[in-house]
Formats: sequence, C-alpha cells, structure tokens
Amino acid sequence: MSTQSALLKVMSDAARKAARGLNRDFGELAELQVAKKAPADFVSAADLKAEQVIFETLSKARPGYSFHGEERGLIEGTDKTHTWIVDPLDGTTNFLHAIPHFAINIALQREGAIVAALTHNPVTNETFWAEKGKGAFVNDHRLRVAARTKLDESIVATGIPFLGHGQHARFLKELHQVSQRVAGVRRFGSAALDMAWVAAGRFDAYWERDLKPWDLAAGMLLVTEAGGKVTDAEGGDTVLQSGSVVAGNLDIHPVILSRLTAAK
Repeated sequence: MSTQSALLKVMSDAARKAARGLNRDFGELAELQVAKKAPADFVSAADLKAEQVIFETLSKARPGYSFHGEERGLIEGTDKTHTWIVDPLDGTTNFLHAIPHFAINIALQREGAIVAALTHNPVTNETFWAEKGKGAFVNDHRLRVAARTKLDESIVATGIPFLGHGQHARFLKELHQVSQRVAGVRRFGSAALDMAWVAAGRFDAYWERDLKPWDLAAGMLLVTEAGGKVTDAEGGDTVLQSGSVVAGNLDIHPVILSRLTAAK
C-alpha cells in the first residue's frame, strides 16, 4: 500500500473528473459506430472537454503553474518553474473505433525535470502514478519492470507510423531487426499505456519515434521509478525534444538500442 501525496491527489482528481466524461462519451461512441455516423468531430469534442476539465481542476489547485496540453498548446503561468504536460486522450484512434484502450496522461515538470506522473485508463480504472524518488504504483500496488534478461523471451511494444506520420521504411527496418529476435511485438495504440505497461512489467521494452512530449512525459518517470531505463532512440536524454523513445529494464533496453542501430 502507498498513499498518494497532496500533489498526486490533485492530479488523480483531475484525471478522474475527466474520465467520467470520457467514459460517458465512449459509451455513446459505441452506439454512434453502429449507426455509421461520422464520429471524428464527436471525439475531438470529447478530447477538448476532457482537457478543459483537467485544466480547470489543476489550475484551481495549483494557480500560476504553466500548462502544456495537446489541444491548447502552451499556456504560460506566473510560476515559470512548474509546467503541467497533459494529454487528455492518448489513444484517440482506439477511442474513435470503440476500442477500450486509451488513457489520460498528466505529468508535472519542475525546472526541466519530470517530478510527478499519472496515467489513467478510464475503462479499466487503472491509475499508474509516480513521484520522483518515491517509486511507481498502479492503484495501490508497487510497480517493478520485468526481470527478464533474454530478448527471445521478451514481449516488446511499438507504434507503427500511420498516414502522414513518421518514416515507414525506417520503421520496417527496425521491426525486422527486433521482431525476429523476440517472443512477440505488440502495437496497442497508446504510447502512454505502452510506457505504463513497461513500468508494470507487462511489456519488457517499448520503442517508438515521432511522438509528442505529452505522450511521453508521464511514462518516462513511471518507467524510471519502476527501476527501468528510458532514453531516446540514440541512447541519449533528448526524449521530449526528439520524440523518440526506448524504454525497458536494464538488461533489455541496451539490446533494443543495438537493434535500432543495426537497422540504420
């Protein structure tokens, strides 16, 4: 058992308020799909609504903090040392197709470092959370990255570039290098949950490129606080700037990095 700090309680409160709306909309969307109406506008409205709820809740609890959200961009506050980094709905395409695998992502950056993180899946009611130096948790349970040391026993997650995004040829080379050496590759459609699941030991590693800070900020802390390692695809520390990420335990992480290097 672990008790959330006042800061995490604020973040959890914001996520749960937004989750209520998303769950409602998700239920309606399943009906919309059956009716074959165009649901894209409906989803962007759900996204905006969720971000508004999170913005209002966080701003009330911590006035002056800056806010960097997927929908509204960067809103500078009076406190320049703190920035919330928020994705109100990570896994939008899943949501759009009534697939119950998406998440609310909230991280707090203090003077450039991520110090608190929360990833909440409204459908499963799982809340992954971490504070710098205090470990990572899912609901009340402590998280540890998987203990596997052999690549051929590992399950690795990734994201596949889609229409208008990323370099497909590069991805296929990387997939070729990784897939023939692992027990399986998974593509579930939410970077936030991919990172959280590495922290939980469900995935042994995860790599992807062309992501945004709000996709990655929370997961970076979750994985490191669960005993794992997170770098960019070159092994450096520019994850939030470059948008590339490799996450895993201390044994599997370097092996995945070497495979990506071999794919060049």
